Amino acid sequence: MIRALLILVAWLAHLTPATAHELRPGYLELRQESAERYAVRFKVPALGDMRLGLHVRLPAGCVNLLPPRSEPAGGGMIDHLRVKCPGGLDGREIAIDGLATTYTDVIVRASRSDGTVQSARLTPDRPSFTLVASPTWLATANTYFLLGVEHILGGIDHLMFVLALMLLIYDRWTLLKTITAFTVAHSITLAAAALDWMQVPQAPVEAVIALSICFAAAEVVRLDHGEFDLANRAPWIMAFAFGLLHGFGFGGALKQIGLPQSDVPLALLTFNLGVEAGQLLFVGAVLAVAAVVDRLLALRLPRLRDVIAYAIGSVAAVWVIQRVATAI
Repeated sequence: MIRALLILVAWLAHLTPATAHELRPGYLELRQESAERYAVRFKVPALGDMRLGLHVRLPAGCVNLLPPRSEPAGGGMIDHLRVKCPGGLDGREIAIDGLATTYTDVIVRASRSDGTVQSARLTPDRPSFTLVASPTWLATANTYFLLGVEHILGGIDHLMFVLALMLLIYDRWTLLKTITAFTVAHSITLAAAALDWMQVPQAPVEAVIALSICFAAAEVVRLDHGEFDLANRAPWIMAFAFGLLHGFGFGGALKQIGLPQSDVPLALLTFNLGVEAGQLLFVGAVLAVAAVVDRLLALRLPRLRDVIAYAIGSVAAVWVIQRVATAI
């Protein structure tokens, strides 16, 4: 099992900063102001100081009411448009030009004057969507479930923490209790942050999340050196405490995407279910790869668990420094 985990850590550790920035999704918000008038806000990711070549393509006939303007934002640029589209946008296609040549996604949130909201995820393979007149609850549930799965599987820091927990725990029953505690905890703060019941600055939260990974990795090393404390004897307590922290990270992402006013409980529930499904997929994949590797390789390498823990801690320490610098 340890050998398979080492392969995964090596992959995570060698992600370049450019790749990490490229994976940040864009965010397109369409807000209907009247039957034919819309405010458009498009956050475009950037690679360093260079903006990605992404542009909103509205249906033919839409005209600008004001000159377009752009402003810098954290990790990208925000384009602002005020447009008039004769006949409105219902049933018409909206696309992101240039998306097909990137490795990023664009999250779309279209809100109508009657309070209904349609959400979509555009990808390089599917860079356009059609605005429907009345989005169904099933479409909303599907969109937010997939957003939750994508967020956790793209959240390298959250997966690194789960990986450290798997290194810390030997038996499956304790692992199940620990993952459950982590799930319950981050579900609480995810809802609180997404619904604005609690407001925590996102930059410091991300820095402390990275610090929590360092702590979990250090506990693995302490355990291998015969040092036992509460985190070793009752890892679900540590998982619950840090899960509250990680939930603010999930909630911040969901808050940026936005919740449909008419289906807030449904969107919140399905996003959370998507996060859990993605987390279980990751745990299952690690266990499956570990089982295969253990069958193929009978050689056991000494202190390999320490090597993996040091790798996780080292990567997380770099993230701590980067995120603290960003937060200052």
